[in-house]
Amino acid sequence: MKTLEIKSLIGEYSFSELSEIEQRLVDHAKSATQRAYAPFSKYQVGAALLLDNGRIVEGSNQENAAYPSGLCAERTAAFYASSANPGVAFRKIAIAAWIKPGENENFEDGFQRNPVSPCGGCRQALLEYEHLYGDIEVILYGGDKIYKLPSIKSLLPLAFTEF
Repeated sequence: MKTLEIKSLIGEYSFSELSEIEQRLVDHAKSATQRAYAPFSKYQVGAALLLDNGRIVEGSNQENAAYPSGLCAERTAAFYASSANPGVAFRKIAIAAWIKPGENENFEDGFQRNPVSPCGGCRQALLEYEHLYGDIEVILYGGDKIYKLPSIKSLLPLAFTEF
């Protein structure tokens, strides 16, 4: 038997340590949480993508009573960005989560205290754009700290890429 070790490099930052464009991207992700349609989970997620042309595209989760017909914020942003900007690469994505203040101690001022991470389906969807255009830096917002990863594959090291 052979044991393999998989490591991902994750930088931990405060908001003030981010570059100006990264701060703007996080602010867009936080703003997008307010446009989520999450009547069932009450967990409002926002994502913001920085495109190669400088444009920032936002998305928010959209739930549906015919579960699992809804869509996560990350895929909402990615699918819109790809459809409205065909062939334009994604360079960075920021993700934030919000819940009504006072509903959960893991949230301060409504925003999740620890960095929020995309689900497996979103990781795979974003990985396919990364496969097309190159690395997409990931910024995971939390009120207490922010994580930055160099790529989507950092979140999905044993990815399905044979397509």
